Amino acid sequence: MHWYNYIICFSAGTFLANVVPHFVHGISGDPFPTPFAHPPGKGLSSPIVNVVWALVNLIVGYALFRVGNVSSGGNLALAVFFAGVAALSAWLSVLFPKIKPASGPHQTTSEKSLLL
Repeated sequence: MHWYNYIICFSAGTFLANVVPHFVHGISGDPFPTPFAHPPGKGLSSPIVNVVWALVNLIVGYALFRVGNVSSGGNLALAVFFAGVAALSAWLSVLFPKIKPASGPHQTTSEKSLLL
């Protein structure tokens, strides 16, 4: 494989890791930051925007996964892919607590409905 295939493998991992938080918050009915919020990346977007953003990330990540030959590129390609997943996951775990307001314990929409 060429060097640029490994960059594509890493990028595929980052895009596919980014699907998870946006999709989960979107289908749970919770607002969550997206690049389309005001201010971008810090404000909250609606659940439908998060679902759409997750699906865009899924499509781009899958395309990069295929183009980067992650599944057929050997162990190094797979390791670089998982490094992309791990890198974005670790970065987001540090970033999102700084963005979310510290207003006590967070209740999801499903928890709120159970309280009614």
